[in-house]
Parts: sequence; C-alpha cells; structure tokens
Amino acid sequence: MIESTLSIGTSLIVRPSITYPARMSAASAHVRPTIGIAGGIGSGKSTVARTLARLGCEVCISDDAARAVLDAPEVRSAILARVGAHVAAPDGSIDRAALGRAIFADATLRSDVERIMHPRIEARRRAQFAAAPLSTRAFIVDAPLLFEVGLERECDAVIFVDAPREHRLARVRATRGWDDAELARREASQMPLDEKRRRSSDVVENSGDPALLEAIVARTLDAIIARTQAPRPSGAAPA
Repeated sequence: MIESTLSIGTSLIVRPSITYPARMSAASAHVRPTIGIAGGIGSGKSTVARTLARLGCEVCISDDAARAVLDAPEVRSAILARVGAHVAAPDGSIDRAALGRAIFADATLRSDVERIMHPRIEARRRAQFAAAPLSTRAFIVDAPLLFEVGLERECDAVIFVDAPREHRLARVRATRGWDDAELARREASQMPLDEKRRRSSDVVENSGDPALLEAIVARTLDAIIARTQAPRPSGAAPA
C-alpha cells in the first residue's frame, strides 16, 4: 500500500514551492483552481477524487505517481542502496509493503526515501496538469498527507472528506485487512483529523450513500469555482 510507503512523516522535509498551471496568471488561477483533498484514512478521498474527475476535473493521484516513480530504475537503485536489499521483490522491483514497514519504523530512513521520491512525484504532477485540456474545470491534488507535506499551500481550496470512524474502520478492514488498533496506530502518525478539518476550506460528509456523495461533491465544486472566480476587493492578496 503506497500510503504506508510514501505518506508518513513527510513534514520532516522542507519542500520547494510548486507552480501549477492554475497559478500561471491571475486569470487562469480563477478559471481553473487547484483543489486539494484531505481526510482520515478510509474516509473516501479516492471516491471523491473519482467523482471530481467525472465532473470535468484533472485529478493527480499521488499514490499512482509514487508507484510510477518507484518503477524508475534510478529510483529503485537509490532506494535499495539506502534501505537495503530486503525491500527488493523477487523480480527486482521494490516490494512496497516491505518498504512501507521499513520507513514507518524509522523516521530518518523515511525522510531519506522521501527526498529521493518527492521531487519526481512533483514533476509528474506538474507535467500532468500542464497537459490538461483547456476544458478542465479544476486541478485536483489527491495526496494522502496533503497538509503534512505542505501541499495545501499550492491549493486555492481544500476539501476535507469526513466519515464516521466506524465507517472508515469497516473500509480499511475490508480493503487493507487492518483492525482497530492498526487504524489507530496509522492515524497517530498523522496530523489530527480535527486540525485537518479546521485547515480545510470545505467539508464533504461521506455517509456511504454514493448518489448523495456525488451530489454534495458537485455542489462543493461549483461553490469553489464560483468563489475563486469572484472579483477580489481592491488590494486583496492573491489566493
């Protein structure tokens, strides 16, 4: 699971500012806002991202970018040299589960792996957004630890996906085989959910009803686009 492989403790890194196409000019910044997705593990962030894609947004899923980066020969070599041959799969690729276990238990090792991977993940994100069609309504950043890595600074809005803990536990039990203790352990390594919610501009409640969730996401997207397109008062700072 890439979330356990890449997305732990990334607040240890001071990362350079990223310039996305939505911020290339005052006009484009408000026509195509950059929207981050945050929320607890198992809250349905990926479901919201897929809904936004259906609604005409360009979605960058950081886990997918991380998988592609891990397949690059120079990245494999660098990670094996830093972490050790025990994270190599029989076919020579990186065993993501083994890498996740190694870096979850060692903050210094985690930081070193992130320094290898994050610049390449960011480069893929920039290229994807730059190639998006002009009809794109918004750029979506679906990153497991959006706030922890500072990506919210590159966003015009952040959607916090909220779901009851019992629903989140049921999802991760079914999809990842985690029990209550494992979910608690993973969440303890992240920013508290109340703080993520407080820092977000919009909240989407995911009750588990797909039709209701789609309607809420559509309304939220419309509201964000309207907000970012609204004229600013004279002298107001850019978003």
